[in-house]
Amino acid sequence: MTNKPRPGLAIAALSLGTALNPLNSSMIAVALVVLRQDFALDVATVTWVITSFYLASAAGQPLMGRLADRFGPRRLFTFGMAVVAVSCLLAPFSPNFALVCVARALMAVGTATAYPCAVVMVSTLSRQANISSTRPLGRIQMANTSAAAVGPVVGGLLVSLVGWQALFAINVPISLLALIVVQRVAPPDVGRESGKLSALLRDSDIPGILAFIASLTLAMMALLNVMPAYRWWFIAVAVVLAGLFAWREFRFSPPFLDLRLLGRNRPLLLLYLGFAVFSAVYYFAFFGLPQLLQQAGKYDAGVVGLLMLPLAAMSVFMTPVTVRFIERFGVRSVMIAGVVLLALASGALGVLTLSFWPPLVLVLTALMGVPYGVVSTASNQGLYVSARPEDRGVAAGIFQTCRYLGAITATVLIGVLYGPGVNQANWGLMVLVMLGLSAVVFVLALAWRKPGAVGPVALDRLSG
Repeated sequence: MTNKPRPGLAIAALSLGTALNPLNSSMIAVALVVLRQDFALDVATVTWVITSFYLASAAGQPLMGRLADRFGPRRLFTFGMAVVAVSCLLAPFSPNFALVCVARALMAVGTATAYPCAVVMVSTLSRQANISSTRPLGRIQMANTSAAAVGPVVGGLLVSLVGWQALFAINVPISLLALIVVQRVAPPDVGRESGKLSALLRDSDIPGILAFIASLTLAMMALLNVMPAYRWWFIAVAVVLAGLFAWREFRFSPPFLDLRLLGRNRPLLLLYLGFAVFSAVYYFAFFGLPQLLQQAGKYDAGVVGLLMLPLAAMSVFMTPVTVRFIERFGVRSVMIAGVVLLALASGALGVLTLSFWPPLVLVLTALMGVPYGVVSTASNQGLYVSARPEDRGVAAGIFQTCRYLGAITATVLIGVLYGPGVNQANWGLMVLVMLGLSAVVFVLALAWRKPGAVGPVALDRLSG
């Protein structure tokens, strides 16, 4: 198949592929009741359709990123979209719920290739289009945010009109379209590894990869409390495997994850930590506020969905605006401003301890969407300039895993704070936690510096 570079079209197709992960992460929520009825499941069992996707995505993102670095992003993106198409084509015919969860996990692995591959290709696409890297990264971020926002709406329509099977079927044409366009117009993979399969496997640090995936999966299972009786066993084994993983990485060449280099890359570590904590603040609002409005405010679920819509809509709107600000003022300045807005928006949510007046809720959710769009976009660009070009794939994968860790942490803390009851008093405690976490993100944003920058102006400016 001939390859004629068309960077604008390639960025659009990559954005379409990256949208599949957040889209499927959010729209499945509306299918839980139907899945319970069709397969005669209890509440605890049906949540595995969500858990399997989260676990596979979080563990798969760094691995897919490393494979993109080694063997080429276009090749891996094509493979990932093919996995999505096949798994989603077969899933609607699953005779039991276990196979549905397997299909969800395979879909997660396939969609996990998209974001790291897109980040790896950004530099080449930016050069071809003669634009700064902030613009394609902004489009990718917009696709992610938009997909997460429309997921529940799209999912609700598909489930009500067709059934849960449609949530899988819709991915087939989307993934095939992304695959075909990227294969035709994206830049070819050059300078990547090739050779005999046995040699590639020997140099792939398979034990390190397995230890990493197993440790992360067990830790997340403990956080998600999927098997309460084994929670502490999961934590203990995860710690042991993490130790073995570190021991292996310090002794194997080339390692799956160069811990020495990562330890020396202070900007990247600060970015990861800041993005994980920021994600926790955001998901406090994203997951905690709907419960408050439904149970304490007595709003119908459909009304709550409408009240939450400004959060996602404002996030999408702020993405291109933030891109322009980054090009003018630099990543660090925009990131710090976004975190200040995060603290202000989090504090404003405390007004809900006094009133659930609908116009007030709409204003507050829209206000919360502003820092999400700003900080997410700035963090994406910060990742790009913090990671070495040859490591951007695995760096992008770990970045996405930080998002999942933040979301899961927020879910766990929401369960603790709402344990005594979902009411305005406990929401007030949640707002205080959000303010505390916002302060942590602010300190980390202040400490972040673009690698290699010198001088007060260069610290904030992007190369090129």
